[in-house]
Amino acid sequence: MEFSFGCQLQYRVTEPTVFIFCIEAARLPVHAHLRDSLTVRPELPRVSETTSPLGNRYTRLVAPPGALIVDYAGTVELSPLHADPATIGEVPIAELPLDLFAYLQPSRFCESDRLGDFAEAQFGALDPGFSRVTAVCNWISDNIDYRQGASDARTSAVQTLEARAGVCRDFSHLGISICRALGIPARFVSCYALGLEPDDFHAVFEAYLGGQWWLFDPTRQAALDGLVRIGLGRDAADVAFASIYGEAEATGIQVRMTAAEPAAEARERTSEAIRSG
Repeated sequence: MEFSFGCQLQYRVTEPTVFIFCIEAARLPVHAHLRDSLTVRPELPRVSETTSPLGNRYTRLVAPPGALIVDYAGTVELSPLHADPATIGEVPIAELPLDLFAYLQPSRFCESDRLGDFAEAQFGALDPGFSRVTAVCNWISDNIDYRQGASDARTSAVQTLEARAGVCRDFSHLGISICRALGIPARFVSCYALGLEPDDFHAVFEAYLGGQWWLFDPTRQAALDGLVRIGLGRDAADVAFASIYGEAEATGIQVRMTAAEPAAEARERTSEAIRSG
């Protein structure tokens, strides 16, 4: 299934300012036949790097005062891997690869150490495995209001739980935090997503189960097999789509994601377990 995606970011810069962007599709085997381009107006020198092994792509530039426009566009063929959720269990902490340790620990926006009692009371008695993470996502979807303006870039998972409202990044941070509190490694995923109304950058998360990473979206807004992953990290702080060091004001943002097949056909497959590669 082929997808087209991209974004345009516009800024008004008032002094020489460093920008670090994370808006390009990650370098992943599942992103087959990826073709993309990043253009900047005015043309400026820039440095790009792909981090290993996550495949995150970062671009840094220094913009002078004036208008800055960043355009990114790409096409890709997605081949997500599907499985029966009933076959996917949890991995005991004693058997987890040590390089996953960071995804068990609290991070800036995911204070899993403060959610241990809540996680155990709410989900501790459930059968471990894919179904338990699904139950976490169901609880978030049922009990947290999706509301624009209910949070900001500093809102943490604990604050989201207390406010009972947030946006996609908050839903993912809360899901990640609860999973970590239950001893399940979890990590943040920024992405282009099929099915959002209106189109926007989206956030989901992955949980490590059965020796693989599996996708979850507590907002229930996007088709999991219609995600083009941008960045992956402990939480949103690792993969902000724009990190700005200087004085600049965002004046416009447009995000787009379309598919060769109707979104409804992709949505019908979200009852399966899906991993991104």
